[in-house]
Amino acid sequence: MQLLDGKFVSEKIKQDIAAEAAEFLTSSGRKPHLVAILVGNDGGSETYVASKMKNCEKVGFQSSLIRYDNSVTEAELLAKVEEINNDTGVDGLIVQLPLPKHIDPEKVTEKIDYRKDVDGFHPVNLGRMMRNLPCFIPATPYGIMLMLQAYGIDTAGKHCVVVGRSNIVGSPMSILMGRNANPGNCTVTLTHSKTINLKEMCLQADILIAAIGRKNYITADMVKPGAIVIDVGMNRETSATTKSGYKLYGDVDFEHVAPIASWITPVPGGVGLMTIVGLLKNTLASAKGEIYA
Repeated sequence: MQLLDGKFVSEKIKQDIAAEAAEFLTSSGRKPHLVAILVGNDGGSETYVASKMKNCEKVGFQSSLIRYDNSVTEAELLAKVEEINNDTGVDGLIVQLPLPKHIDPEKVTEKIDYRKDVDGFHPVNLGRMMRNLPCFIPATPYGIMLMLQAYGIDTAGKHCVVVGRSNIVGSPMSILMGRNANPGNCTVTLTHSKTINLKEMCLQADILIAAIGRKNYITADMVKPGAIVIDVGMNRETSATTKSGYKLYGDVDFEHVAPIASWITPVPGGVGLMTIVGLLKNTLASAKGEIYA
């Protein structure tokens, strides 16, 4: 078993991003600018957004955090999104999910200008991705593709099984792995919690991508010996044994699956770090006008 080390790969890519950001500052007189909107005080969201802002600073981006409490109305939030859409000094806008129940996340996602949608969630970006046109690829799938590329893993002709069908990870991941590209050229099976023969499907996977959002959902008896296992799960539980007061678990039972796999991502230290890299690369591309002029 070998680790797909997100920390190592992400740090290397961030060095390249920082160099490009410095060149952009010299040529344009400004830094790439990412704005994040955070509603409420969900612990996981607080951690994720803080990490995104910190990494922006590390690579020489400008970052702005706009906070609202849970009482913000949908209309107020949509008006702020529209204001940022019209701000020519902003290259990327993310609205951290989840949102309070009285706010429709689809309305918010669609309100974001697709040319600033560096999370890659807007229907325009998802549609262009499906057609293999230039777009902002959803940050987590983008990060996974960058990791596979960094390790030189040959995916062509392999059977890739994706567990989880969300619009954020599972569905776009299945499209990317099936595209005529490298990484890609897989035969892809998209499964989910309602798949009747899920275990049998997983056992066929040369590449198994777990993105179902359930702690240790993928067990050793579901993994073919020698499979490449990508764990997207970030399941947060309170813990009295850690300084932070919580512990992260993946969707894969790492302890028992790792000895079976040829390659595997750890949690933490795997896909989560690559997601941030995907976000940074999209923001830089937006600033440089590389996707939408």
